[in-house]
Amino acid sequence: MPIRLLPPATADRIAAGEVVERPAAVVKELVENALDAGARRIRVALEEGGIGRVLVEDDGAGMGPEDLALCVERHATSKLPEEAMLFSIGTLGFRGEALPSIGAVSRLLITSRPPEGEAHSIAAEAGRKEAPRPAAGPPGTRVEVTDLFFATPARRKFLRTPAREGEAAAEALRRLALAWPEVGFELSLDGRPVLRLEPASWERRVADLLGPDFAAAALPVSGSGVAAITGLAGGPGFSRPTAAEQHLVVNRRPVRDPMLRAALRVAYRDVMAPGRHPACALFLEIPAREVDVNVHPMKTELRFRDAAAVRGALISALRRALGVGAAQAPAAPLRFAPPPVAQLRGVAEAALPLGFAPAPPREEVPEAPKEQPAAPPDQPLGRPLAQVMDCYILAEAPDGALVLVDQHAAHERLTHERLREQMTQGGVRAQPLLLPAVVETRHAARLLDAAPALERLGLEIEGFGRDAVLVRALPALLGGPDPAPLLRDLAEELAESGEATALEARLDAALARLACHGSIRAGRRLNPAEMDALLRAMERTPRAATCSHGRPTFLRLAQGDFARLFGRS
Repeated sequence: MPIRLLPPATADRIAAGEVVERPAAVVKELVENALDAGARRIRVALEEGGIGRVLVEDDGAGMGPEDLALCVERHATSKLPEEAMLFSIGTLGFRGEALPSIGAVSRLLITSRPPEGEAHSIAAEAGRKEAPRPAAGPPGTRVEVTDLFFATPARRKFLRTPAREGEAAAEALRRLALAWPEVGFELSLDGRPVLRLEPASWERRVADLLGPDFAAAALPVSGSGVAAITGLAGGPGFSRPTAAEQHLVVNRRPVRDPMLRAALRVAYRDVMAPGRHPACALFLEIPAREVDVNVHPMKTELRFRDAAAVRGALISALRRALGVGAAQAPAAPLRFAPPPVAQLRGVAEAALPLGFAPAPPREEVPEAPKEQPAAPPDQPLGRPLAQVMDCYILAEAPDGALVLVDQHAAHERLTHERLREQMTQGGVRAQPLLLPAVVETRHAARLLDAAPALERLGLEIEGFGRDAVLVRALPALLGGPDPAPLLRDLAEELAESGEATALEARLDAALARLACHGSIRAGRRLNPAEMDALLRAMERTPRAATCSHGRPTFLRLAQGDFARLFGRS
């Protein structure tokens, strides 16, 4: 078959599939055009989820008849005055593809009027364009898209129900509204108002869009350097089953960048349970020349000139916020929704050294005194009452609620924070072994490759044959655990983090593994003084609501929780 050029209309419809995949994409592209035009108020109306009709009106700069004629031509744009600007893009749009793509698969009508000119309109239908003509309208631009994909029926069959398409379009608008808080937005679905946002500060806009629960639980995030970072992030107890509530904005552009989302996972890895996702609204400002937005037709993924530096800056900013956030309200009530447990709040700041006395004989049962005063208000975890199943500490909070603490998970967090503190002071203190231990493992080569980093953790190893290492020192804080399972777990942790992961992240993951192996275990009997010391240390330790692996360290049940468990009104 001979090679031939496709007809222009066919080529336009093929290209449109990359830019306009559903009504949400139409809303995104049109609203981005309005924002680039300097609009301060944008109104969006959808019918049949946007399949039947999408209307976007703005009060931006508007266009005269000459610009109207060009705006529906492919690769015609006002946003790249010079070719070199492609590597330093400061606008949301720049390809000159949105309006021609929309006009290729729908019926498009654009009415626009500059501030000091007359209004004109232009129509396009299935790629066929008309000439501009005089019209009536206020300053700004009005874009109406009807019968989306009528020119490509096969694509229309892949759309979901109008309700689902409307939800996706509304979400696209919310993400843009979050990135542009100084702009007012309105949205209606089939004539029903669903969103009205007045111009506001970014803090107010975050609260309006992510809800009061998030605003109450959010921690302020800030950072500088390669990226100026501001925003709010939910604490460890404010998690979500998906990543849908992760709002990332780079240079006023909402993105779903995989690298930035990976940074979120790393930052929350040791404070959030597996399978849960943090919620956040984070704004990054990076010099335009350091970011390539010309990666994906939808412009939702980016390429950074120094990706490792941006990733590290975001992780550091989030970890600083998580480290102090729990201390902001140590006596705040903790909610328990049984079953299952979903929300846990943190408690306090600054680790306290712990020393546990030798365990008493198994036949001895530690009991709390019969009469004890209530715990003071500055001890939200309360006074210890008993140890349950040789694993959990039962305590009474100042308000009478019962608190159940997992002793291993809690001590793991305390140990982790003390190890981390030693790392920031120059390295974890090592304790030489009287007799070096030989550990056989098929991951010996991996451990030896990481030996310099492990030495900073107080773990000194050297090669001992093909599949073994010789352990000469362990972190002093751990109290002499069996080095074999510790080394094997560390090897797996290093493999999971990968070579591309920043050294700081790999070391922190290793610290979490060390803390797990060096903490008191389930089955260890604790006397009242030890239990009290553990509770008090938790109240002064960052991220104490979860262990190093993200599991909860304690549960809290108030009188109302017991009433619900027993079916009382």
